[in-house]
Amino acid sequence: MGGPAGMLDSGLPVVVFVLVNSFVNLTWGIAAALVAGAAIAVWRLARRKPVTQAIGGLFGVGIAAFIAYRTGSAKGYFLWGIWTQAAFALAFLISILVRWPLVGVIWESLNGRGTAWRKDRHLMTRYTWATVVWVAIFGGRFALQNWAYGEDAVGWLAFMKIALGYPVFIVGLLVTAIILVAGHGEGSLKDRVRSFARGTH
Repeated sequence: MGGPAGMLDSGLPVVVFVLVNSFVNLTWGIAAALVAGAAIAVWRLARRKPVTQAIGGLFGVGIAAFIAYRTGSAKGYFLWGIWTQAAFALAFLISILVRWPLVGVIWESLNGRGTAWRKDRHLMTRYTWATVVWVAIFGGRFALQNWAYGEDAVGWLAFMKIALGYPVFIVGLLVTAIILVAGHGEGSLKDRVRSFARGTH
């Protein structure tokens, strides 16, 4: 996930946008966010990170900046992210309802094991509960940020964007790992979680 550098990559444009918008105006805030996003993209490329990662990060900042410009409001910068969380929550929820829990689909696809796991009742149960975790995470992010959006609380939107980003994502991965390794295999829970983590690299 990029470690501390990844957290900086995702948080810097937000902080720059809010600060410049607060002390100057929206136009300069948008421009500063775009410059920060472009600088991060160049930095990623200089560190020989995947080009898609650099372009993807800049693309996200660009969309957010465009929406802020079109709405003429600083809070518009966060609208794309808010509705992205809603879309993810809905997708994960639907996957549970149709009995194709997305955590299982993603994990088994990454490991090249096909769809045989769907015939295993215990695996289906674990993947379903793991997917529920992500429905709660995405849904919670949407609910909190949508509330702040309705209150025109740009400062809170920036705080939530960062605080509910990587930190919550890491917690979600840990809870997912615990669910998926519970009662599976030999050794202590700590060893099984470590084994799961190695498998995600």
